[in-house]
Amino acid sequence: MAGRAFEFEDFLPVISDRLGGEGLIAELCSGFRLLMDPARGLITFDSLKRNAALLGLDGMGDDELRGMLREGDLDGDGALSQMEFCVLMVRLSPELMDESWRLVEEAFQ
Repeated sequence: MAGRAFEFEDFLPVISDRLGGEGLIAELCSGFRLLMDPARGLITFDSLKRNAALLGLDGMGDDELRGMLREGDLDGDGALSQMEFCVLMVRLSPELMDESWRLVEEAFQ
């Protein structure tokens, strides 16, 4: 459906609260491995499309999946490395971003 906004529930703050920072990173790395193309070691459009249902994203269209890749693709290679994926997931979590900014502000006071 063109123009349809895809919504997802943000579980990262809950995971972070329960597992701590290291546990959150471990879970993000597990998610990356589920979505990546094993031959390339990256999340490609094809691997994301093939594995999107594992994250409940099976209702997303090709343009939305490509948009996710573009959003996180920091080096412009058209795919997501593990680091790019983790950064994207944290950036897409408003609650985690708010907490991160709060900690940075406290550190500078």
